[in-house]
Amino acid sequence: MGAETVSVPNAQLVKQLRERTGAGVLDCQAALRETRGDLEKAIVYLREKGISSAAKKAGRAASDGVIGTYIHPGAKLGVLIEVNCETDFVARTDDFQQLVKSLAMQVAAAAPPPEYVRREEIPADRLEQEAAIFRAQVKDKPPQLVEQIVKGKLDKFCASICLLDQPFIKDPAVTVGDVVKQAIAKLGENITVRRFTRYQLGASG
Repeated sequence: MGAETVSVPNAQLVKQLRERTGAGVLDCQAALRETRGDLEKAIVYLREKGISSAAKKAGRAASDGVIGTYIHPGAKLGVLIEVNCETDFVARTDDFQQLVKSLAMQVAAAAPPPEYVRREEIPADRLEQEAAIFRAQVKDKPPQLVEQIVKGKLDKFCASICLLDQPFIKDPAVTVGDVVKQAIAKLGENITVRRFTRYQLGASG
């Protein structure tokens, strides 16, 4: 008699949320209920849920997956990328295949193109070299601000050359790493980008 009625989220809102996040219908409905129909808050809710879910799965072995390809129209730019998951079942799903395709397109389209998958791969001597350049650029600043400024510049530098830290070309409000975490939450398996190669006609190296 005094039971609270649980409202069903508007179907159009659910559709919009699915298109913007790639989450399942039930997750989108739950997010909209939790945020009282606020689309932007529901997006944040789902992203935070995805990050939390991804963190729990990060330690699991990802030894399956696929090698994806992307050839830009005109055949003068191409990408090979290896993306790993835990099982062949997930590797064959449309969602995983679409993720791999999007990641390959990211590598092709990003300017400047990424050199590393993640920050941990950047050699320490390269980071120190960049830090020295940044310190020289701000040497006239107050000493207490120099390291803070250098750290900010170093973070920006790392983001420019690391795939997972780059803004996602299809939605610059999130990083490539966020997109991978959302896929982990949706597919229920750990997913890692292992390596990639970008070929451009006439480019050296």
